[in-house]
Amino acid sequence: MQELLNHPAVQGGLAPFTIALIVAELFQRLRLSGLAVIAGFAVTVYLVSDFSIEPLTSSRKIVLLGLLSALLALSLFRFNWRPLRLMLAIAGGIATVWMALRILQQQDMTYMLLWGGGCALYVGWLIFWMDTLYEAPVRAGSAGMALGLGTGGAALFGASALLGQFGLALGAAAIAYLLLQVLSNKRLPCGRSFTLPLSLIAGLTGCLAVLTAQLPWYALPVLAIIPLVAKIPISEKMGIWMHSLLLSIATLACAAGAIYLTWLVAGAPPF
Repeated sequence: MQELLNHPAVQGGLAPFTIALIVAELFQRLRLSGLAVIAGFAVTVYLVSDFSIEPLTSSRKIVLLGLLSALLALSLFRFNWRPLRLMLAIAGGIATVWMALRILQQQDMTYMLLWGGGCALYVGWLIFWMDTLYEAPVRAGSAGMALGLGTGGAALFGASALLGQFGLALGAAAIAYLLLQVLSNKRLPCGRSFTLPLSLIAGLTGCLAVLTAQLPWYALPVLAIIPLVAKIPISEKMGIWMHSLLLSIATLACAAGAIYLTWLVAGAPPF
């Protein structure tokens, strides 16, 4: 059993998918099915590392910030103040600088400002635009799936197994969330409990893979358009199955593009 749990496909794929599927189903009466994404991510963290924060490395900061963002999202469950979206994006940018601060401090001032600002902008962008989908569960699920798989796949090709599993766990959890809607032919509750942790963790993971691995920076803009692609107009009359299929094809094309760009630079993943 332990050998099975140690397999990367289980840690970053099957385990988060299964847990997310269970959580999405159990919590839908409480309108908290969006917690499926952080539940899936948490089980991967448990299997591949741990929840300790000492020493507080950049990857552990990602875990800490992801968990805190889920708690924040719960506190904002019924809070729809108009400037909130921008405030969350700014907070995400600040969190990004904190996550990468030790890495940035080892470089000259120009590099520090350029990459720190760029990473903060990327994470803030993802948080802002994913937040526009928090009341659209099929669109959010499709975008989350592509963003997680694209980030994880690109990080894996960029020679970072841990960051790759972080991203793939998000993608697997989003697949479970989306699949449950397709099978039940019913839209699940979404909310910021889904969109905020997913966008923050995916954004931080992508940035750290650029700074410490071989993921090229220009793969991030390709991933950044995923939330926008998920907003393409599709008639609701098509039904959830066709709706999710079309959105998944469109968003996964962006994810594949980011992975392809990384492959051109880094080659095949180091299995």
